[in-house]
Amino acid sequence: MSLNNNLSKILIIDFGSQFTQLIARRIRELGVFSEIVSHKKVNEKNIIKQNIKGIIMSGGPLNVYESNKFNFNKKILQLNIPVLGICFGHQILSKELGGKVKTSNHREFGLVEIKKISNSLLTKNFFDKKNKNNVWMSHADQVSKMPKNFKVVALSKNSKLTIIENHNKKFYGVQFHPEVTHTNKGKVLLRNFLFSICKIKRNWTLKDQKLKLIKEIKEQVGKNKVICGLSGGVDSSVVAQLLNKAIGKNLTCIFVNNGLLRKNEVSEVLNTFKKKLKINLIYVNAEKEFIKKLKNISDPEKKRKIIGNLFIKIFERYAHKIKNVKFLAQGTLYPDLIESKSVTGSQTSKIKSHHNVGGLPKRMKLKLVEPLKFLFKDEVRKLGLELNLSKNIISRHPFPGPGLAIRIPGIVTDKKIKILKEADYYFINELRKLNLYDKIWQAYAALLPVKTVGVMGDNRTYEHICLLRAITSEDGMTADFFNFDKKFMQTISNKIINNIRGINRVVYDITSKPPSTIELE
Repeated sequence: MSLNNNLSKILIIDFGSQFTQLIARRIRELGVFSEIVSHKKVNEKNIIKQNIKGIIMSGGPLNVYESNKFNFNKKILQLNIPVLGICFGHQILSKELGGKVKTSNHREFGLVEIKKISNSLLTKNFFDKKNKNNVWMSHADQVSKMPKNFKVVALSKNSKLTIIENHNKKFYGVQFHPEVTHTNKGKVLLRNFLFSICKIKRNWTLKDQKLKLIKEIKEQVGKNKVICGLSGGVDSSVVAQLLNKAIGKNLTCIFVNNGLLRKNEVSEVLNTFKKKLKINLIYVNAEKEFIKKLKNISDPEKKRKIIGNLFIKIFERYAHKIKNVKFLAQGTLYPDLIESKSVTGSQTSKIKSHHNVGGLPKRMKLKLVEPLKFLFKDEVRKLGLELNLSKNIISRHPFPGPGLAIRIPGIVTDKKIKILKEADYYFINELRKLNLYDKIWQAYAALLPVKTVGVMGDNRTYEHICLLRAITSEDGMTADFFNFDKKFMQTISNKIINNIRGINRVVYDITSKPPSTIELE
């Protein structure tokens, strides 16, 4: 949906890729409006009615010959609209136009060097002086025979048809993912497709995004009342302010203290939203209720679902006290959704449940409002500034809905929570003190379910291991560890061990995402 039905747009056909929203994100960054539609719902009649200047077909987990598992309307290719197929989309495009696809003899996953064979509008300024580039591959199948009237633009060692085109028809296929940050100059390729091939004009800004979201909230909610789960984090804060702009007094925020928040977080949230922003706010102290429910629970998925279920029950409990409440607003982001389920109904792989996605009860009494579900964290931060939220709120590191429970692998206890709160407090304070906080995407302390022997003075200790994690990222989909110098690591290790009873060893997590996730559970 757009603010203007006649707004020129790029249509993205989703075949279930976990990177589909990254395509939309790159297009937004280039100042163009795009819309995602599931391959199950797209048809040529709907496309004709819209002002679509180009079509991008996403990747996906299927094989092109599994036609019983996906739909593709070939008439879409007869509309004289430029088409770019990415990975699976590249294979679909080739197959539907008479080419062939086969299982690769050598699969390609990760960075792969490709070589330019011929010139193309699509790849202008994409290759280096040696006519090479490094791109991000993720495929087990490949195009083995081009459709008629296509030519090869680039190849890799194991994929001879890495980039192909039919210049006259404006059909283009790439086997790699230009939308991910790992692909060098990926945005250059997408820019070429938008402006040189589709001839679309820039028509999208952050202000447009804000107005679109406010309009969508108004249309979804109407005159009904909404309760918003407020944690004080970036996501829920931006959602609260969006709703405040859209529906004003019909919004009531509920801040639940689940006992799993960071140190001093309760007082900070109450001061910001109740006193400064003057938003309707109900504070619920449910520490004992949550801790009781988590007693003797060690399985991470069970923890997430217990916390998610209890959150909703508490929201519903307080919703009964407010007349005409029909909606619950949440700060769900796209990475939350993509790890939990497909956004468009296409096939994707579930990685883990999120408290505000997979953890919701099947029979929930409130309908969901999730205005940020197609955005990434840094986009949400920029949107927050557009909504006049303070930089102090916007710059906060991400904090998971289940809170410290998933930073305490194994059984959660009051004692462990107190220890972890202090460790996290020392870590974050040290980052702020040395002006490192804003250089890091997310940093936190965790308490591992292992005790080790230590020595303090002449005494033997047997205490917990504190794990520190700090990562850099652009969108939370991929991440790398932050490279601290030795002096910082020594300083923070000493401060945590010397000031917190219960910890005698500090370790640093140097795993990237993938293969790990950002949180431990």
